[in-house]
Amino acid sequence: MFETLSDRLTQVFSSLRGRGRLSQADIDATCREIRIALLEADVALPVVREFIARVRERASGAEVSEALNPAQQIIKIVNEELIEILGGEARRLRFAKVPPTVIMLAGLQGSGKTTLAGKLALWLKSQGNTPLLVAADLQRPNAVQQLQILGQRAGVAVFAPFPGNGVGDPVQAANLGIAEAQHKLYNVVIIDTAGRLGIDEDMMQQAADIRDAVDPDEILFVVDAMIGQDAVQTAQAFLDGVGYDGVVLTKLDGDARGGAALSIRQLTGKPVMFASTGEKLGDFDVFHPDRMASRILDLGDILTLIEQAERTFDEDQAAAMAGKLASGEGFTLEDFIEQLAMVRKLGPIGNLLGMLPGAAQNREALSQVSDKDLDRAAAIVNSMTVEERRNPKIINGSRRARIARGSGVTVGEVNQLIVRFLEGQKMMRQMMGSMPGMPGMRRQSKTRGKAKKKGKGGGRPVGANRGAQSARQALEQQAGLGAAAASGGLGNGAGPASLPGLGALPGLGGDGALKLPQSGGQGAGQSSLPAAFRGRPDKKGR
Repeated sequence: MFETLSDRLTQVFSSLRGRGRLSQADIDATCREIRIALLEADVALPVVREFIARVRERASGAEVSEALNPAQQIIKIVNEELIEILGGEARRLRFAKVPPTVIMLAGLQGSGKTTLAGKLALWLKSQGNTPLLVAADLQRPNAVQQLQILGQRAGVAVFAPFPGNGVGDPVQAANLGIAEAQHKLYNVVIIDTAGRLGIDEDMMQQAADIRDAVDPDEILFVVDAMIGQDAVQTAQAFLDGVGYDGVVLTKLDGDARGGAALSIRQLTGKPVMFASTGEKLGDFDVFHPDRMASRILDLGDILTLIEQAERTFDEDQAAAMAGKLASGEGFTLEDFIEQLAMVRKLGPIGNLLGMLPGAAQNREALSQVSDKDLDRAAAIVNSMTVEERRNPKIINGSRRARIARGSGVTVGEVNQLIVRFLEGQKMMRQMMGSMPGMPGMRRQSKTRGKAKKKGKGGGRPVGANRGAQSARQALEQQAGLGAAAASGGLGNGAGPASLPGLGALPGLGGDGALKLPQSGGQGAGQSSLPAAFRGRPDKKGR
């Protein structure tokens, strides 16, 4: 959604790089370009004026003039002001002292309230709560049935005392829902209310009646992030007519300009609490202003990537995989396929790489990355025998031809995968060998021979008696790569795209990691992509 804004800001800051001192003219030109970028992104004019005034004031002070790197200081100022506009810090739900906590959803029809009710219920369930969905949207056709299906998919109970389709009293449905939660000991009640195609008195009155009847602990205004400037007007009308405590942005995965997210909080004073980023029930999370600002400035969102990995991966499985990676040759093609399956659980590979610092500069390369290429690599390995997966060196010409026929690819693609996997194995052994104290690493053959002569039992790996590193520590170490890239500012490229908790992926890059080419540089086209991510060869690939 913020691609256009991110690209414009990246261009603005790249023009500042390399300058030892910034003049007032440089600051004015930079502020002018930032203003144009924000206006083109549909950010409300009052918000843009206030934002530019604060940036100009700070950029003209001693904070920048005395800095060793003024361009980096400007980026820091813009980042901090973006965080402030977006809300400063994440706002959490307020839970009632005496259950159940009542959450009421309000908004226009088509904004995604019913789907969001299911997402919120699933998220609350994952946090250890026992939510109950209450169907109080009795106007829209099949709204009750939609909520029941979403509740079934999320594994959450749905209370629907009326069939809907214009039949029933929404206020009574809300009251009965709270009584049902108290009777069956649900600790959270989510009330899905009706919307309209536009703001009208009947809709406002109905929402106000439900609010007065149930006295909700939280009223969340659901707004479609794709409606642009009108989102601010709608949010203000609901604030005046019904009132709410927080905003939920839906459809953030769309191609709209995203100005609503930067405007609503500043103009209404109400924080953005949650964001929906896809159609699946799991595409939902707390809105973090600092992470969103980092993504807009192309500094990456490593923390969100780490949290996704932690939710998806089993800790013992990740620790065992880390040990195999550290052992070098202990990492086989079977483990490689297991890693690919773990990556696929995180979601589309393009979205994951988009969270890495510098992704905006490699957007053309990212657009060529497809999950089908991962599936093709998996098909190649699955066409091998168990012996071949564990020892790829025995795969000769006839075996490669058989594997190619079995997986539906060319022999050239099989060759590329095997060669890059072996190169990745070699690179990991060299890398781990240069890190003293790494568990699972063996000494070089000469060193092992000397150790045996000295009676030190040279067959044991160094540090083998140590416990495997926990998944959390492995994830935090990987996050350090992203932090290092982010500290370099914009325009430094994505660097090796290792996924948190998984390490580098041998076989998908010549050095054991998926590398993205520099944007606009030599080799930025398809030919510079790793073999497993390229399109299929025009010829037989031999």
